[in-house]
Amino acid sequence: MSILVIDIGTSGVRAVVVRPDATVAAAAYRQTLPSTPFPGLVEFDPRVLSDTALELAGRVLAEAGPVEAVGITNQRTSTVVWDRATGDPVGPGIGWQDLRTIGECLTLQAQGIRVSPNASATKVAHLLSQVPRDGWDRLAFGTVDSWMAWVLSEGRLHVTDATNAGVTGLRLADGSGWSERVLSALDIPASVLPDVVDSTGVLDVASALPGAPPIAGIAGDQQASLIGQGCVRRGKAKITFGTGAMLDACLGDEHPPFDYRGAQGCFPIAAWQAHGKVVWGVEAIMLAAGTNVEWLRDDLGIIATAAESDEVAAACETTDDVWYVPAPLGLGAPYWDFGARGTLLGLTRGSGRPQVVRAVLEGVAHRGADLVDAAEADAGVALETVRLDGGMSTNPTFVQAVADATQRPVEVAPIPEATTLGAAFHAGLAVGTWAGFDDVAAAWRPSRIVTPARALDRDRWRAAVERARAWLPELSALDF
Repeated sequence: MSILVIDIGTSGVRAVVVRPDATVAAAAYRQTLPSTPFPGLVEFDPRVLSDTALELAGRVLAEAGPVEAVGITNQRTSTVVWDRATGDPVGPGIGWQDLRTIGECLTLQAQGIRVSPNASATKVAHLLSQVPRDGWDRLAFGTVDSWMAWVLSEGRLHVTDATNAGVTGLRLADGSGWSERVLSALDIPASVLPDVVDSTGVLDVASALPGAPPIAGIAGDQQASLIGQGCVRRGKAKITFGTGAMLDACLGDEHPPFDYRGAQGCFPIAAWQAHGKVVWGVEAIMLAAGTNVEWLRDDLGIIATAAESDEVAAACETTDDVWYVPAPLGLGAPYWDFGARGTLLGLTRGSGRPQVVRAVLEGVAHRGADLVDAAEADAGVALETVRLDGGMSTNPTFVQAVADATQRPVEVAPIPEATTLGAAFHAGLAVGTWAGFDDVAAAWRPSRIVTPARALDRDRWRAAVERARAWLPELSALDF
């Protein structure tokens, strides 16, 4: 039988029924954008997310019929605190992009504790501070997967999986437990924490859904995408190009040779956990990818749709030495320069729409190549091919640029939302839809394979990056 996947992303909620052959039987999506009540603050209504998920799940179940199990995948580190007795959130959820706790992160850094403001740790402390201390014993903290599991099980489950727990900023580096040092520094009681479970395994029934199928898989969005693209062996890697971009690579049983961040800016991650055993990986982050195409469309008005960027860029064979560094929010790995800014270089009177649009697409592709180089250096593993998903994976000119920048074959996912397939695999492994990870690897069927057609000038790219760096020195000085 098929698997239901509930995918709660940053900008929308998706419910999908996945068949045993890893194709989609039914899907429904609704946009649920977070709010920004003040610059730097990002909030969401947990009830809106869960109510939307239940509605969409009911719709696809009515269309596709009963399912064998449910898998959950989610935006990571976005934080919810709720009352166990009433099931009501104590306030708005705090989104992963929220920066209100930068000061607390700097205070922790002075104590020798490194926590990013994007992680859950300081967000939990902030939400707890809004409730009188004598009421903390009835509270529960969770990332969005935890909240969804609570709602689906009608309050019986308070869990998260290893992929989500590992990026909260509250876990020990080896994944063996919660960090008492961080909990103490932030005054977070252990009583509010969820149980950490395997990414694949039956937990309880989703009694809030028709037929009450078992909840059998949980994974954070990026790790789910890794599994969804069959990257279950050492040296297999994917890049998801959405609003930002994330490269995740599978390493296997050995933890990466660093606890927090490698020399080239990559982070260790739990790729998944099964039978109590963690499979490790590394993650390299690009702060802005598709955002740059949105800038061309919404702010400059030189394309009408994101898809048009392909046609416009294809009108020229090269950028004619126009370069764009996609850093409107700073630069992630390997630079980690929050003071870098987007930079357009090399314009002449002959530069037109095609050159500028191609420069933006190639700039994002170059940043993808930066992530590949960083992951190889930090993990000590060769990435011979790159698998691609996300909205930008549907753009042929961009995909060719990634192949040209990385000088590697690029395998494009059969659907842009490979996260969905990953969550389905996790749940399906638990109930026997797929026998093991060899089946997951064998299920990989790229929609196309794109090979390098030329070599983009990486030295010229690095020179352009240097022009973009440290534009705001006070932000460049920050390091989390």
